Amino acid sequence: MTCGSYFSSHKRENLSRIQEAYKDYTIHKQTYAELSEKYGKSAKTLRKYFDKFAGATGEVSECTEPCVLIMDATFFGRSYGILIARNLKKVLYWQEIASESIREYELCLNQLEAMGYYFNAFVVDGRTGVRQMLMRRYPGIPIQLCQFHQIQIVKRYIPRRAKTEAAGKLRQIALGLTKSHETAFEQTLNVWYSEYGDFLKERTSVEGTNRWHYTHRRLRSAYKSLRKNLPYLFTFQKYPKLGIPNTTNHCDGLFAHLKQKILIHRGISKKRRKQMIDYFLENF
Repeated sequence: MTCGSYFSSHKRENLSRIQEAYKDYTIHKQTYAELSEKYGKSAKTLRKYFDKFAGATGEVSECTEPCVLIMDATFFGRSYGILIARNLKKVLYWQEIASESIREYELCLNQLEAMGYYFNAFVVDGRTGVRQMLMRRYPGIPIQLCQFHQIQIVKRYIPRRAKTEAAGKLRQIALGLTKSHETAFEQTLNVWYSEYGDFLKERTSVEGTNRWHYTHRRLRSAYKSLRKNLPYLFTFQKYPKLGIPNTTNHCDGLFAHLKQKILIHRGISKKRRKQMIDYFLENF
C-alpha cells in the first residue's frame, strides 16, 4: 500500500494518520519496522512525526463524585519507576519516580485534590508508611490492602518447599486469602496459632554469649505480617456498595503491559520513553 493512502498534504488528515500510527506503536506494540511497512514511511521519518505531533493531551476527566482510588508503583530499573493513581475506570495521575517514598504518594494526592478529586476508599499495597499516611490524612476513609501483595509477602518468607509443617500450613492459609471471608480466615489463622504458637516462640542461643534469637524468624515475620494487616485485608467485604477491589490489579495489569512495551522498544531515548508512557497511560 502506498504512503499516499495514509499520509497526505492535508494537515488535519495528516495529523490523524500520525496519531493512528503512534497508537499502533504505543498501544498495539508494533515496531518501527512493522509501522514502516504499513504506513510507507521510514523509521527515521516516523520518529520525526511522533516527536512533533504525538503524545498525551494532558486533559483531565471531570470529577463528579467521590471515587475509590487505587495507588501503586513499579520500577523498570534500580532508580526509574512510575507511580500510578487511578479509579475503577481510568488512570488519573502518573509520575516518574526515583524511589517509592511516602512523599511521592503525598504529592500525588495533593495534585488530585487540586484537580477536584475526592475519595471514598483507597486500595494500596502493604507498605505500612502509605497506610499510616492515609489514615492520618483521611481519618475514617476505608483502606483496602492488596491481597495479592500480602500473599507475595508471605511467599517471600516461606518458600514453596517449606522446611517445617508449621510454615507449610501457614503458606497454604495465605494462598487461600483471595477466596476467603474475613471471619473464616481469622478463625483459620487463630487455629494455626493455637497449634504452632509455642513453636514460633522457640529461641536459639548464640554460642559464647548471653544473646539469643528466635529460631523461626522468617516464619514469625510471615505470621506477624498477616496478623498486623488483617484489619485491612477484607475492607472490600465491609463496604460492598463502594465496589472496592481486593487487589491493585487495575494498576498491576497496566504495569505488565507497559513493561512489555518498553521491552519491545528497547533503546529509545528517555524523552521518547516518557512520551510513550504518557500516551499509553492517558489512552489505555
